[in-house]
Amino acid sequence: MTTRLDDQLSIQRATLDVLTYRQGLLASNIANADTPHFKARDIDFRDALAGAVAGRKSASLGLSVTSRGHIGADSASALATTARYRTEFQPSIDGNTVNMDIERAAFAENALRLEAALTFINGSFKSQQLALAQ
Repeated sequence: MTTRLDDQLSIQRATLDVLTYRQGLLASNIANADTPHFKARDIDFRDALAGAVAGRKSASLGLSVTSRGHIGADSASALATTARYRTEFQPSIDGNTVNMDIERAAFAENALRLEAALTFINGSFKSQQLALAQ
C-alpha cells in the first residue's frame, strides 16, 4: 500500500521539493539585499518541476551511484545546479543585483503556491482517510 501511496503523491512531493528550494533561494536573495557584489539567483519553476517529475537529477550534471556505499544526490543538490543568476536591468553601484520589488513579489507568489500545494496534499489525505473509513 505504501508504494501506491508513494506513486500517488510523487508529483506533490516533487512540487514541495521545488517550491521549498525556491523559497530558500528567494529568502537568501532578500537577506543579501545589502551585500556588495551579491548576485540574485532563482530557478524556473516549470523546468525544475518537469525535471523532478521526470526523475532526472539535472540537465547539466548526471550523478550515478555504482555501489551501495555511495551517497546519491538529493533533490536540493540537484536543484542547486538548475539555479540561475537573475538578470538585473539596473544593478546597484556595488554590484548587487537584488531588486527588492521583484524578490518580494516572487517570494509572495511562491508562498501562495506552497500553501496551495500543501492544501492539495491535505485534501488528498482526507479523501484517502474517508475512503478507508467506509
